[in-house]
Amino acid sequence: MNRRPGLSARLKLTISYAAFLVLAGAVLLAVVQVSLLRYVPDNDQGLLGISPNRYLLTHTFAPAAATALGFLLVFGVLGGWLLAGRMLAPLTRIADAARLAAHGSLSHRIRLTGPADEFRELADVFDTMLERLESQVGEQQRFAANASHELRTPLAVSQAILDVAGKDPAYDRDRLVDRLREVNTRAIDVTEALLLLSRSDRRHFTHEPVDLSLVAEEAAETLLPLAEQRGITLDVGGEQVHASGSAALLLRVVTNLVQNAIVHNVPDGKVTVHTERRRYASVLRVENTGRPLPAELVPTLTEPFQRGTSRTRSDEHDGVGLGLAIVHSIVRAHDGMLELAAREGGGLLATVRLPAQR
Repeated sequence: MNRRPGLSARLKLTISYAAFLVLAGAVLLAVVQVSLLRYVPDNDQGLLGISPNRYLLTHTFAPAAATALGFLLVFGVLGGWLLAGRMLAPLTRIADAARLAAHGSLSHRIRLTGPADEFRELADVFDTMLERLESQVGEQQRFAANASHELRTPLAVSQAILDVAGKDPAYDRDRLVDRLREVNTRAIDVTEALLLLSRSDRRHFTHEPVDLSLVAEEAAETLLPLAEQRGITLDVGGEQVHASGSAALLLRVVTNLVQNAIVHNVPDGKVTVHTERRRYASVLRVENTGRPLPAELVPTLTEPFQRGTSRTRSDEHDGVGLGLAIVHSIVRAHDGMLELAAREGGGLLATVRLPAQR
């Protein structure tokens, strides 16, 4: 934005310091002069015949007062310039950091030292903002790279299938159609998951009371055939709890958690879905048996396309690696928290805490 040039903040503060100092000095000298002259007679004899008269004192005091005011002016300008520069130094550092951030460098931090004051608070807030921006930009870059890779894979597979079929006249046409349909379905799933993930964090939904216990039962009923196919026992229980948000999005949260618990399980395993009410929160817990999870793997499960080598499957229910990322994004949009913890005997415990509906 083009703006007309103006005085710097340092120069404005310097002028203000000098003006106030000269004004205070002038008032002080005026008070001294008035206080002294009120007791001095205005005649030729003076006070008791030995003191000077008012006229003589006035003309003697005026040059000294002018000299003092001149000294105060110079002292105010120099001292004000130094003090203003010292006080505005933190703002200069903050401006430099903002300028670097505007050019794409988000790794710079101010790290202002000294006692806690307004400048220190501003610098700390700015450092926190830069840290979050750097984290979000890095996450978006990783997401874009992973999304490109995930979308490129089905296209490359389709191209390879078509190339093979084009070179082999005897290639089974029905097999070709089935494989292309399978690859195309996976590409559609990835695209829909990416669109949902991009929309879920925008909070563009209507808040309404949602019964989490009913949502849990609906999700379990929908996924019961999958659980029976894999020999997994589904146990849904708990008390009736309500949260405020989108029923469709919260259903997607529970569905993703339960499906994740079923798919990444062991034969004859178990999935437990439990709801309970706390003082200020509605809690949903999804717990499943399964293979032991490394401690360093658990914090990465909410990142897009991070399945973990020990949790990867290769069947039709493998998913696209966005299930827990979508859950985390939806829960965050509802001002809630998602906590993941590895169970001692294997498997995962996912806990969703949402603000309770009053």
